Amino acid sequence: MIKWIAALLGYYLFRYPGAILGFFVGSAIDGLRKKGGGPQSVFQDLTRQKVSPADFELNLLSLCSIVIKADGKVSQSEMDYVRQYFVSTYGKDKSNAIFRTFNEINKKREISAQRICTFLNQRTRYEVRLQLLHFLFGIAHADGAVSTSEISKIQEIAGYLRVTLRDFESIKAMFIKSADMAYKILEIEKSATDGQVKKAYRNMAKKYHPDRVNTENEAIKKGAEEKFKKVQTAYETIQKERGL
Repeated sequence: MIKWIAALLGYYLFRYPGAILGFFVGSAIDGLRKKGGGPQSVFQDLTRQKVSPADFELNLLSLCSIVIKADGKVSQSEMDYVRQYFVSTYGKDKSNAIFRTFNEINKKREISAQRICTFLNQRTRYEVRLQLLHFLFGIAHADGAVSTSEISKIQEIAGYLRVTLRDFESIKAMFIKSADMAYKILEIEKSATDGQVKKAYRNMAKKYHPDRVNTENEAIKKGAEEKFKKVQTAYETIQKERGL
């Protein structure tokens, strides 16, 4: 079909030479479509396609799958977390369609975190990738605890997404309790002065404000709001601790 459209367009622009050239170019595109065809082509050549909402959702679901399998077992609570999140964000019908497509892709080829992240790096802002990481930690924490293997896998993904170690540790602190958790979230030491605490909060509030995400994807928007709230909570915790 494309070859005839291309031929007509070529004729309109350059007459007979253009029609011939358009026919051959269109034939080549038709051939590629027949080989790759359908949603799985997103995974066959991630670097040459524009991201669409469907592409983003499939890639997001693929990263979810990698984290769920990270500790060698498939947790029902983690699977339910992902499904509930997709249903609440995209609706039941659309979510079911996404899961069906993902299952078909997953049967045909192994999912590569590096390839997916390469695809996302070229098409998403850094702020969006931070929210992706936050969402993946949420999945790992769905069963009540984040295992060492899950942390390792998410850190590997963070590296592929070009997220700095400082930002990774900040997000991790939101899910793994420690004595200095609030300070880690704000990316400062416990010995920081009151002035440094206030400055760190202002910087983090700007960095993780939902408006900076700038995406139409509702899942990422919700993740941004959750993360922003945790930054606020961390600051409030330090305020109470110090009597600020």
